Amino acid sequence: MHRSLFAMAAALLVSSAAQASGTILHISSSGSTTPQSTVIGGDPVTALEIDDALAGDADEDGLELPGGEGNEGNTSMRALVNRSVATESGHGREAHDARRAARNPQLARSFDGVNFFDQRFSNKGNQFSVEPPDQALCVGNGFIVESANDVMRIFDTRGGLAMGPIDLNTFYGYPAAINRTVTPNTFGPSITDPICHYDRQLKRFFHVVLTLDRAIPTSQALSGRNHLDIAVSDTSNPTGSWTIFKLPVQNDGSQGTPNHGCVVGPRNGPFTPGPCLGDYPHIGADANGIYLTTNEFDLAGPFFRGSQIYGISKRALASHASSIPVALINTGDDADSPVFGFTVWPATSPGDDDGDGDGNGTEFLLSSDAVFNSPSVSTELIVWSLANTRSLDSASPAPVLNVSAVTVDQYGVPPKADQKVGDLPLRDCIADVTCKPKVTANPGNPVNPAARLDSNDSRMQQVTFARGLLWGALDTAVSVGGVNKAGIAYFVLNPHNGRISTQGTIAVAGNNVTYPAIGVTENGRGVIAFTLVGADHFPSAAFAALDAKAGAGPIHVAAEGKGSQDGFTGYRPFAANPRPRWGDYGAAASDGKSVWIASEYVGQSCTFAQYNLDPFGTCGGTRGPLGNWDTRISQIVPGDHDDD
Repeated sequence: MHRSLFAMAAALLVSSAAQASGTILHISSSGSTTPQSTVIGGDPVTALEIDDALAGDADEDGLELPGGEGNEGNTSMRALVNRSVATESGHGREAHDARRAARNPQLARSFDGVNFFDQRFSNKGNQFSVEPPDQALCVGNGFIVESANDVMRIFDTRGGLAMGPIDLNTFYGYPAAINRTVTPNTFGPSITDPICHYDRQLKRFFHVVLTLDRAIPTSQALSGRNHLDIAVSDTSNPTGSWTIFKLPVQNDGSQGTPNHGCVVGPRNGPFTPGPCLGDYPHIGADANGIYLTTNEFDLAGPFFRGSQIYGISKRALASHASSIPVALINTGDDADSPVFGFTVWPATSPGDDDGDGDGNGTEFLLSSDAVFNSPSVSTELIVWSLANTRSLDSASPAPVLNVSAVTVDQYGVPPKADQKVGDLPLRDCIADVTCKPKVTANPGNPVNPAARLDSNDSRMQQVTFARGLLWGALDTAVSVGGVNKAGIAYFVLNPHNGRISTQGTIAVAGNNVTYPAIGVTENGRGVIAFTLVGADHFPSAAFAALDAKAGAGPIHVAAEGKGSQDGFTGYRPFAANPRPRWGDYGAAASDGKSVWIASEYVGQSCTFAQYNLDPFGTCGGTRGPLGNWDTRISQIVPGDHDDD
């Protein structure tokens, strides 16, 4: 397998194409669901607060590409998501981007979305404490669907609550994440990484999660089977009924999946065959299909196996066809692709563009490669095009994958983000001999510094195809006044010829910007959303206009943070090597004329004394004992397109 993806210097070098034949899966409807607001309740904190399937991270020492093999040994079936392959941050290039968008955007409305309190106390409190939230957002027909790990709310476009909160285990027809009312406790499947898309062509909502099945109901141990659960609204009203499909992604030869050679075993072996993990799913769409991509890892082993691309006819999904073919391309297999993809993010479009002029359809995707390099920097993006997507409507779909590299300005893995210091009642509780037993029984050093927020690993973030251009952004290291900070690199390019329309960085002296998401209107006006955090800002929801020629405009704050991030993933003794899980991704969605954005921020603050009031750790219903993330939804009107 490849550690260095490319050694290309030209602006665009076209690799080979791969026919996606021979890897066809079939799915069918597995039932229906209708969202229902769940009862909020439960004890503030219990002995089982953290889902073992999601606890910790497998990337603390960097994950590896397969290079050796063994034939014996075993480890427990425990997934650690979200995984990465980055081992170090890169040094940022000096950020000097004076270009400005042609017009300033207007903040039409802004309101709070789901938060940690919703997550923990939905379904009568039969939920885990979960970080990070991983935001999903889709907008259409006067409705906004927002999800985070592992809860949903449905709003109208005036900001009124139409339904929610809705726990995702119940929405997908599963038992509660944890049932604390029975002895022994029972556990439903572990659900993570929600994604969402409203298809304006079909007038349907698509909502997708990664689901990991338990081995038995009374244990958190995993069976090895994991699948993408795809919910499709039956009408354009998301408060009505939805139909669910299950796409297996363990790719170990079971349930009709191909065998990608994943293993079970510790980093140095020995290994035995085992299931893969379809981590970090994302969604895109063109005129013909829905495209789901995953980062494939060993579920209980150390190796990264490459990104997977699943193409599905969206009309077949919407019509509840009895057997729907799914075209699978494995970017980690040279037989299918000459390039080892990581976070290959499929594009969505604000219109109905099929991506080409011959009517056969093309879906575009973007990825980055800095995580494979040492040092962790790069000057190229990978452009993927899936041609002949119209074939997804046939019984034997045959899309064709093409891979190209485009030379861009240097980007690299960012450092963690510092934050303005405020009240940190969970941290104070861990250090207090009376309070600590209320939140954890784990031994270990209870003294913690103020957490530095995770700022991702330069993987590609949300991608849009609009007016013949691909729009994408990623987290990067930037040097602001000689100080290395977390910033954002954005790119607008022509995927057909590799020509860069505009590129640049967003950076703020003394602060950080993280987890970008780009939305674009039908007439080509963009908005980029992100979290702003640093010496001058608590984690805040911010945005900037993005013009295809002029680049990014000045930063605007949609909602200033009210306090410091104070979650369990950043503290010992919850983790031996604390890593505050902030984000993983934000979201943006266009309704055609405006762009809706969703960013993580902190919308509350409370003192240690307030934290200790009953109900313990909830600070008047604004947080949970183990976390305090919030999300913010905003509508931005970027103005008319300027062709001058």
